[in-house]
Order: sequence, then structure tokens, then C-alpha cells
Amino acid sequence: MALKGNLRDFTITQLLNLINLARKTGTLIIEGPTETARVAFREGTLCYAQHGQEDSSLASILYRGSKISQSQYRILKERAAQMTDKELGLLLINAGYLTQEDILSSLKNYSIDVVRRLFTWVEGFFRFEPDPSFPGDGKITVKVDLENLIIEGSRQLREWEQLQEEIPSLEMALKFTDRPGTDLKNINLSIEEWRVVSYVNPRNTLSQIARTVKMNDLEIRRVVYGLLQAGLVEIIRPGGAPVSTPSRSFPTQNKEEQKSLVNRLISRIRSI
Repeated sequence: MALKGNLRDFTITQLLNLINLARKTGTLIIEGPTETARVAFREGTLCYAQHGQEDSSLASILYRGSKISQSQYRILKERAAQMTDKELGLLLINAGYLTQEDILSSLKNYSIDVVRRLFTWVEGFFRFEPDPSFPGDGKITVKVDLENLIIEGSRQLREWEQLQEEIPSLEMALKFTDRPGTDLKNINLSIEEWRVVSYVNPRNTLSQIARTVKMNDLEIRRVVYGLLQAGLVEIIRPGGAPVSTPSRSFPTQNKEEQKSLVNRLISRIRSI
């Protein structure tokens, strides 16, 4: 299957559907504006994924999946640096530290997470190479059916289009509403929302906040949309020159407004 083109013409969901229906084996390479992702398939099923320069070693994946502690991760990185993922996996299983299911479930979750992140990529180029050599003999591959991912991707694409209409640019800023209203008492903010709220400032663009709290375009839009609907913030044009790192300073220099803002945030934290 000669498959290559522009993400403006084919979405990631459509590409997965083509690979699934044709039961293809090979690697889908997606080149975004800043990163390149590789996703491997065997007979139409997802078997491995790698996102940019992200560490996709088995030790790193197990640590991110909370299968090993930070100290265990450091030891593995030092003492098993020359081992392949397959060799490390066998070592951990034979030593009784982890089961085969622990390792395979962590790898599956990681590959699925990589594909989910790709659903937000709307700029870039792709090509499918019918070469089964990726990811290499030393890596552990899994088997993930694509049907549920395709359905999830379709839903996420619809959400993405709606959020783009509501928040068309990440080069805008946020400020707290002057009168958020009594509904503030009933707002239950998630951890992600509190992370964003802590950087709300007319000088901080949404893109700067996203980079600081390590959110992708979809995640930051999703959080900001929730805050907008709650009446806690409003979108404004960024004030002053952009800064490289968002600051946590107050969005106002007025002492009474600062005091009011602090009291509102303390009340919300106590109610969680």
C-alpha cells in the first residue's frame, strides 16, 4: 500500500482505519512541525509506538506506569543499560519482580497513549513503509486491536473541532473574571485545572501555560474550556511583551482585588 500525504487531507483516525481494513504490516511515520512519531503494525494491529525523542525504553515505560519505583528505575538504568528490552523483561520476570502481564500491559498502555496523542496532530506529513524491521529485535511488541482506538479517535476529533471553534488560538491569555458569581462555590476543579489556574495571568499566553504544565493542544483547550464554562476566567489579548516562562504573579496590582482573589482560591481549596 503506497500511502503518504498531508495530515490536512487525512486524519490519524482515517489512516488507522485504512491500515486496519487492509490488515497491513509496516510502520506509519508521522512528521509533525516539531516531532516525528513512529507507529508499527502487524497485520492491522498496533504493536509498538514511539513519540519523538521520548524515552521509550522498557525501564522508562515501567516507571511511568508505576510498575517500578524511582529508585528501581535508576538502578535499572545504571545496571541494565546494555540490555535490550527483551533481556530486561526476562530478567525481571525470572527474578520475580514483575509478571509477564505487568510488562505487556504497561507496553500496551504506552503505545495506546502515543496514538491518542497523535489524534491532535493536524499539521504535518505521513508515510507508511511496509518494512516490518521497526522497532527492532530487542524491543517487546504487543497486539492491540485498532477498532476501539478508531472510535475513540473519531470522538476526539469531533471534540477537537469544537474546542478549536471556542478557542481558535493559543496565543491568547486568560484573566480571572471580576465577578465569577455564586456558582464558584459549586465548582470542583481537577488537578489539571488547578495547575492551569495557578498560571492565569494576562501576560501568560495559553501556549506558554501549556508548555509549562506539559499539556498538548487538546488538553489545554479542554481545561480552558471548562474554566470558561464555569465562569472563572475569560480570554483576553495578552498584555505586555510575551515572557519565556509564565510567572505566578497576580493578574492585578490592586490590593483589594488581590485579597478577593486569594480568598476565593483559599475557599475553593478548603472545599475540595
